[in-house]
Amino acid sequence: MQHSSIPEKSTSTRVITEWRPEEPAFWQQQGQRIASRNLWISVPCLLLAFCVWMLFSAVAVNLPKVGFQFTTDQLFLLTALPSVSGALLRVPYSFMVPVFGGRRWTAFSTGIMIIPCVWLGIAVQDPTTPYSTFIVISLLCGLAGANFASSMANISFFFPKQKQGGALGINGGLGNLGVSVMQLIAPLAVSFSIFAAFGATGTPQPDGSVLYLENAAWVWVPLLVVCTLAAWFGMNELATSKASLRAQLPVLKRSHLWIMSFLYLATFGSFIGFSAGFAMLSKTQFPEVQVLHFAFFGPLVGALARSAGGAISDRLGGTRVTLVNFMAMAIFSALLFLTLPSGGTGGNFTAFFCVFLVLFMTAGLGSGSTFQMISVTFRKMTMERVQNAGGTESEAMREAATETAAALGFISAIGAIGGFFIPKAFGTSLALTGSPAGAMKVFLVFYVACVVITWAIYGRKK
Repeated sequence: MQHSSIPEKSTSTRVITEWRPEEPAFWQQQGQRIASRNLWISVPCLLLAFCVWMLFSAVAVNLPKVGFQFTTDQLFLLTALPSVSGALLRVPYSFMVPVFGGRRWTAFSTGIMIIPCVWLGIAVQDPTTPYSTFIVISLLCGLAGANFASSMANISFFFPKQKQGGALGINGGLGNLGVSVMQLIAPLAVSFSIFAAFGATGTPQPDGSVLYLENAAWVWVPLLVVCTLAAWFGMNELATSKASLRAQLPVLKRSHLWIMSFLYLATFGSFIGFSAGFAMLSKTQFPEVQVLHFAFFGPLVGALARSAGGAISDRLGGTRVTLVNFMAMAIFSALLFLTLPSGGTGGNFTAFFCVFLVLFMTAGLGSGSTFQMISVTFRKMTMERVQNAGGTESEAMREAATETAAALGFISAIGAIGGFFIPKAFGTSLALTGSPAGAMKVFLVFYVACVVITWAIYGRKK
């Protein structure tokens, strides 16, 4: 048996005891095939997670149509809470793959999303369901948002460092498509009687149609079952990735963890925040426009751009791509002021929409390039530290993989806060001044600061 082969026993039990993706022969013979299979099972699992995470953005707006008397503030809170719980839960989720194994954790974290989906479908059919119940379900949808941390950490173990940007870009980018997919599928699903066999009767509407709001939640359940089974029977676990929680915690002491968290908040935080707040913002500025017909375009562009951002960064370097990207985000944030109405008059929706599409694209590109930077930075930093302390190359590579995965997961938790902060900033600005310009000024300063930090810390020297 060649040195680069994987023992037959370990593949049959789904646990791989030898994994050396940095060795070209090993990667070409077996590593690439196994890594690709795990990636392409991970992608639909993560896509569904984003669908469930953003579920209340489609459900909350329709609750008054099925008999619920919640206030506007209560409905906005329901759409924001999954981002809060998702961000908080990403912290423990980021450490779970080395503790429990990627295959088992992916299957568990995908399957558990069935609970809020089934519960929400039942709750919306009874107008006497208390608001507190929806609060709990909304927070449970945050479990789906937390999946991103463990999913990205898991995939990082399978790929060599020169291919991590592309692999993480595909996993994260196509996973982010779930936001757009949900905004496309949910409005269609609520128009048809799909689950009549399970007691779904729908709610008659004044125009004679019937609204099956439960379908917005239940339509994902069969897909979640399929993906849970695919993860359990199709994915692998890497024995080399196992590590205790205690072994991963030192990553919190690294200064680069907090610097990259700041940069990732500006990219992914902008993507998920704009996704949550764009429709609401557009409606306040251009009430005559049926914005729901266009809302899915932004998340679609951003998700596809994320996949490209990782691949481009593998070729050109994550720092270079990130720096140029932040410059573009700052420029187009400034241009957005020119598209807004003033005093309730003027403004140009076409220009507003186009500028936002570019912001979605740059937020997606930056999400991919910053993740590539994280992988390169933490692998290089950890390997140098271990080898300088007298450790072997294999020990250095193992610790680098563990610390990189923990960093990727933790930093993703910080980025998810943008899903709450950006819509809240828009709402506060509108409440205080009647315009979102105040919030956009804050974002502009934030992006300019990211340009300076990226250049000063990562751009001036390799």
